[in-house]
Amino acid sequence: MVKQPVTVNGVVRWRDVGLAHETKHEQKEHKMVVLRHEIGDVLRDVRQRQGRTLREVSHNARVSLGYLSEVERGQKEASSELLSSICSALDVPLSHMLREVSDRVALAEGVTIPDTVPQELSDELGKDLMSNAF
Repeated sequence: MVKQPVTVNGVVRWRDVGLAHETKHEQKEHKMVVLRHEIGDVLRDVRQRQGRTLREVSHNARVSLGYLSEVERGQKEASSELLSSICSALDVPLSHMLREVSDRVALAEGVTIPDTVPQELSDELGKDLMSNAF
C-alpha cells in the first residue's frame, strides 16, 4: 500500500492511495469511514494545536476526563449537545469542527473538494446574472 501526505487545516495525515497495479474497480472501493473516529481525531488535533490538556478541556466542557478521552479516541459516539460543549470549551465553532470532519471524510471517500468554483459553474452563473441584468 502506498501512502500520500494530505494536509487539512495545517495537520498532515497520511492517506492510502493504493497500489499501481490495482484495477479501476478496486480503486473505487473505499474503506468505511467511522464518523466517531474522524470527530475524535479533529477534536484531539484542535486541542493539541492549542496546547491544552484533556483535563483542562474536560473541566471547561463539564465532561469527565475519561469520557472526553474516549470521544477523542473514537470509542464513544458523542451527542450533539456534548460536541457543542466540547467545541465551546475549545473556543471553536461547532460548524468549523464539523467542516473539518466533512473534509476528512471526503478525502477518505476519494471525493475531490474544489478550492474554487468550477469553471463550468462560474460560466453558467455568469450567463444567468447577465440575462437577469437586462
